[in-house]
Amino acid sequence: MQSAPVAFWVVAMLVVLAIAFDFMNGFHDAANAIATVVSTGVLKPQTAVVFAAFFNVVAILVFELKVAATVGKGIAIPDVIDQHVVFGALIGAIFWNVVTWWYGIPSSSSHALIGGIVGAVIAKAGTGALILSGVFKTVLFIFVSPLLGFLLGALMMVSVAWAFRRASPLRVDNWFRRLQLVSAGAYSLGHGGNDAQKTIGLIWMLLISTGYASAGDARPPSWVIWCCYLAIGLGTMFGGWRIVKTMGQRITKLKPVGGFCAETGGAITLFMASAFGIPVSTTHTITGAIVGVGAVRRAAAVRWGVAGTIIWAWIFTIPASAFVAGVFYWISLGMFP
Repeated sequence: MQSAPVAFWVVAMLVVLAIAFDFMNGFHDAANAIATVVSTGVLKPQTAVVFAAFFNVVAILVFELKVAATVGKGIAIPDVIDQHVVFGALIGAIFWNVVTWWYGIPSSSSHALIGGIVGAVIAKAGTGALILSGVFKTVLFIFVSPLLGFLLGALMMVSVAWAFRRASPLRVDNWFRRLQLVSAGAYSLGHGGNDAQKTIGLIWMLLISTGYASAGDARPPSWVIWCCYLAIGLGTMFGGWRIVKTMGQRITKLKPVGGFCAETGGAITLFMASAFGIPVSTTHTITGAIVGVGAVRRAAAVRWGVAGTIIWAWIFTIPASAFVAGVFYWISLGMFP
C-alpha cells in the first residue's frame, strides 16, 4: 500500500483506460452473445446487439460481485499493485484484444486481462507476488469452461432431439426460433455478469492501491459498478462483426435448435462460474458449446481446423498479454509518477 495517494489525474486516466477496455471487451465479445441468434436468422444483427446489450446491463441486478473480488484481491498480493502495474495490465490486455479482433479470432478478453495483471506484477516483483491459487483457478478454467460448455451443449442437443423426435422439422424450427430469444437473453445476462466484473475488480484494485478506496470496503464504489456495466453494454451494441461469422458459421452450421442448445449450455456454465467467483472466458464457453452441438449431429459437422486455430489463440492469450504488460510496466515508470 502506498503511503500517500497518487495524483488524481493519474488515477482518473487509468480509470478511463479501464472503462475503455471494458467497452472493448463488450465490442470484442459481442459476437459470443449474438453469433448464434444472428446466424440462425432469428434476429437481425442490429436488433440482436441491442437485445444482448440490454441483458448485459440488467446483469447488475442479478449477480453478486464475487468475480470482481477475485480479480481485485485474488490474483496478486494487494501491496504490490500500483498505478504502473494497472497501466501495464490494461495495455497488455487491450493490445491482445485489438490483434485478435483484427484477425477475427475469438479469443478471451478475460484471460487477456488476467495475463496483463500477471505480466505487470512479475515485471515489478517477480512470481512471488502472485496469489497462485487465484491464478491456477483462472488458468484451469481455460480448459474447464469450454469442456463444460461442450458437455452441456451436447447434452442439451441430445435431450431436445429425444424430446422432439416425433415433431416435424418445421414445427421444431418454429418452436426454437422463439426459445432462442430466451437462451440468447440468458447467455447475454451471464456474459455481462461475469465480464463486467473483471474490470470492476481491476478499478477497485487500483483505487485501493492508490489510496482512493479502503481495503476494508465490502464492495467497490457504486459509480464503478454502473460505469463498467454500462460500458460493456455499449461495447456490445457496437458489436464485433469480424468475429460473428467465425462463431456462427465457420465452426459449424447452426439451426435455431442448435443455437438454443449452445446458448443454454453456455449460459449455465457462466452462471455457475459467476456464482463461485471464477473469472471465465465467455469466448471459450460458447465456442465449446457450439462445438458440442455440432459434434452431436456428426463429428464431420465441426470444422476442426477452425476450432484448432481458436484453441491456439487461447493458449497464447495469457503469455502474449503478459509479455506486453511487462514491457509497458517498465515504460510507464518514466511516463508518470
